[in-house]
Amino acid sequence: MAHPFKHAVRSAHLFGGVAEDYLAIHNWFDESKAHIGDLRHRALRHHSEGIFLCESIFGITLENSDGRKVPVRTVGEQHVTDDLGWVPSVKDWLENIQLQPWMGKTGWRPDKEDASS
Repeated sequence: MAHPFKHAVRSAHLFGGVAEDYLAIHNWFDESKAHIGDLRHRALRHHSEGIFLCESIFGITLENSDGRKVPVRTVGEQHVTDDLGWVPSVKDWLENIQLQPWMGKTGWRPDKEDASS
């Protein structure tokens, strides 16, 4: 799914209420698009730890406009599963990030190399 509103519409279909009941949660998962506009933004929140963080921010449940209590964790799992097909762990993401020299505080920085060229 490409847009948080589409996730919210799906949440309303699955759990009742209206899309606006869920939009804040789905916007939160995709806020990282403001910093990197491709699929790598998902590495920041689209995992099991992100789902638990979402729950700590939005609460254990939300009450939708139908008066039904819906577990926030379930909404988060829906978002991640809709995007990825499964819920990875942080480890799954980090194991697939290529290590760079600057990650080890070696004194090398990307901008230093550019300046000497």
